[in-house]
Amino acid sequence: MAKYTVDATIKNINFSEKEEYSEEYENCDFIDCNFAGCNLSNLTFEDCTFENCDLSNVQLNNTAFKNIHFKSCKLTGAQFDTCNTFLLEFQFTSCILNYSSFYALKTPETNFAGCTITEADFTDTNLEKAVFENCDLSGSTFVNTNLQKTDFRSSINFSIDPEQNKLSGARFSLESLPGLLHKYDIIIE
Repeated sequence: MAKYTVDATIKNINFSEKEEYSEEYENCDFIDCNFAGCNLSNLTFEDCTFENCDLSNVQLNNTAFKNIHFKSCKLTGAQFDTCNTFLLEFQFTSCILNYSSFYALKTPETNFAGCTITEADFTDTNLEKAVFENCDLSGSTFVNTNLQKTDFRSSINFSIDPEQNKLSGARFSLESLPGLLHKYDIIIE
């Protein structure tokens, strides 16, 4: 079993059919790969890009994601809260993150651009200075979440209780006010 894979472009591989993986991937590009349902526990990914990959329902127990960019990936049901938190850093562009969990993670300054993030769990998460650009956050949970200086101006369908989250300096558009006032049963026209 190869223990390390460095500086590789990995295309069109169905990892669900592979029995062995490298233990560490550094500076690798994964393009059009299928990881759906795979057990990626205890693996390390550093300075990697995943593009147009399916990572639905992957197992991420103690998985290390260090400076990772997911582009046009399907990450439905990904339990990021089970990842190794040391140097945890990722960005998401045009991804599907439905039913994913970021519970209690410290991931400030994370960028989510053009993502569908329905029914995701951000409870107890530190998302200070994060950016949700053109994201659909339908049904996602924000409770005791640090959203200070977070930008929601172009995102839709979120429901955030200002009394249960830290919102100092957070940015919202005028059109997003219903997402902040929903619990008060106020009609905004």
